[in-house]
Amino acid sequence: MSTPVGVSTGLDVRAEGLRKVFRTSQAPGGPGGGQPFAARTTLKGRATTSDVLALDGLTLEVNAGEIFGLLGPNGAGKSTTVGALTTRVRPTGGRAFIGPHDVWRETVAVKRLIGVVQQTPNLDYSLTAGEILSFHAAYFGMSRAEREAKALALLDRFRLGDRAGQLVMGFSGGLKQRLSIARAMMHGPRVLFLDEPSAGLDPQTRLLLWEIIREYNAAGRTIVLTTHNMEEADAMCGRVAIVDHGRVIALGTPAELKRSVPGGYVVRVQFDAPPAALVEALKAFEGVTDVRAAGDNALDLYADRGGPLVPQIVARAAAAGLGISDVHISAPSLENLFLHHTGRSLRE
Repeated sequence: MSTPVGVSTGLDVRAEGLRKVFRTSQAPGGPGGGQPFAARTTLKGRATTSDVLALDGLTLEVNAGEIFGLLGPNGAGKSTTVGALTTRVRPTGGRAFIGPHDVWRETVAVKRLIGVVQQTPNLDYSLTAGEILSFHAAYFGMSRAEREAKALALLDRFRLGDRAGQLVMGFSGGLKQRLSIARAMMHGPRVLFLDEPSAGLDPQTRLLLWEIIREYNAAGRTIVLTTHNMEEADAMCGRVAIVDHGRVIALGTPAELKRSVPGGYVVRVQFDAPPAALVEALKAFEGVTDVRAAGDNALDLYADRGGPLVPQIVARAAAAGLGISDVHISAPSLENLFLHHTGRSLRE
């Protein structure tokens, strides 16, 4: 069976040991102190210079024709990874490839193969929606008739047909995001990069976007999206790389990743005093695979069930003279996986 025109086989995206260090200047005690850095020079009363380590040897491979997710909290390195793969951020070390092309040695060839939607829409407010799509396609050599026909088709698909002749200056954030994604699809890129595509969208628009992304993928295109939305990663992605501090800490299908969490369920218990004396006793409960501290007065129990454990925990705490102020049960999820690997929530 022959491969359809424009559809690739093998690997479409490859990152080998990507490292990126940003040099930043900041006032003493200013923002960024919690981020990893290689070096900092501090001069009393003056600005300091920090080398912020955004990518720390990140390696990954994306198969042709898959929807691949980069999941992690803000500041994890997701956007920097996309930047390094799409010629926008030059890495400090490592290599990146789109198909057979080295991103930083063959930038023109790479740009012809990719479409990129950044977190913040970068539309020309002096143009109409239709002009934005048409002008973008012109950069890729499409004829006027072809690009105008495709622009109208995409505007209709994104439910923007009635706005083709309107300036985008007055568009809402959701309309701008839809138009940005339509623009990225205009030249039929082999790999479409979407950086937080559904951020700030209402539920109805989010579902429309997911539907269009699936359609584009069904045509044999590769999608790479970043998100800190567990529902989006679970619903959309064939595989997910969980990223934290510029490194891939877990990789697999959503189902595989959720199964890899010890026990699956996480029961977080908040006590009214330090519960260190309870740890070993709670570990002995049937079905509990691990117990970890989650702050000064809280414990996370990883278990094969949730609710049935609560009475046992309450009884054991009462016997030890400890009160319980809160209990939260999480079913198996990518959120739990991230919590298991990092000790913190994706929302933190």
